[in-house]
Amino acid sequence: MNGFQGESLSWELNNGVVEMALHRDPCNEIGSSTLDDLERFAAAIESSKDEAHAVIIHSRLKCGFSAGADLRELYRRSQEVDGKAAVEGVREFLQRIHRVLNIIDDSSLTTIAAVHGVAFGGGFQLALGPDIRIVAPDTRMAVLEIKWGLVPDMAGLVLMKGLLRDDVARELTYTGRIFSGEEALTMGLATRVSTDPHGDAMKMAIEIAGKNPDAIRAGKRLLNMAGDADQKTILVHESKEQGALIGSPNQVEAVMSNMQKRAATYAD
Repeated sequence: MNGFQGESLSWELNNGVVEMALHRDPCNEIGSSTLDDLERFAAAIESSKDEAHAVIIHSRLKCGFSAGADLRELYRRSQEVDGKAAVEGVREFLQRIHRVLNIIDDSSLTTIAAVHGVAFGGGFQLALGPDIRIVAPDTRMAVLEIKWGLVPDMAGLVLMKGLLRDDVARELTYTGRIFSGEEALTMGLATRVSTDPHGDAMKMAIEIAGKNPDAIRAGKRLLNMAGDADQKTILVHESKEQGALIGSPNQVEAVMSNMQKRAATYAD
């Protein structure tokens, strides 16, 4: 997986960890250039499973993770075409972002968001896509679409469904109120709070990258299907995954490295 430097984001791979950084001024508003780069990123992580084991998504900008959709771009485009064409353009944009979020969510790699500053609207929903969220306590977050007379449209409702109580999701969607990283933790939207989200995300990613990659991927497959499956189905898949792992070269290496008190060397 080669590194990449785009208009809106960049990434690099080191020691099994992909670090993707958002850096579109003024505050990582999600526009067409962001979506172009996100599609490249999604394709890159899909093709890097033999090299990468974990992904960190964060922002290089002081303002925060993302202020949401680039409403100025969407408004400008709506003025350039007739009403029907504008609606189709928005629909196409949303379908593209849905595909990107699905790839990130379904990836066999562990994904971690390190969030600071603001995460509003589409930026908030982008932060919900990864497996794990490490959030600064003073982060300001909001399901902000109602401010503009809209609804969450970047898979936010699907993502919130697995994290929030239904009534809390409704309150945030209906009011658009801004809440802190500390409150996000109490609601279940943040995995943990940290005064150094990026540093702690990197430590976690390095730790995960040092585990048996076969077991990490199997665990993610099980967790991804567990939310919608019945108990019997979960237990069947659990047995299949464990059966495939036990005695495999990487599982044996996990045992031997622990017994010999040395770093493991895994094969992809």
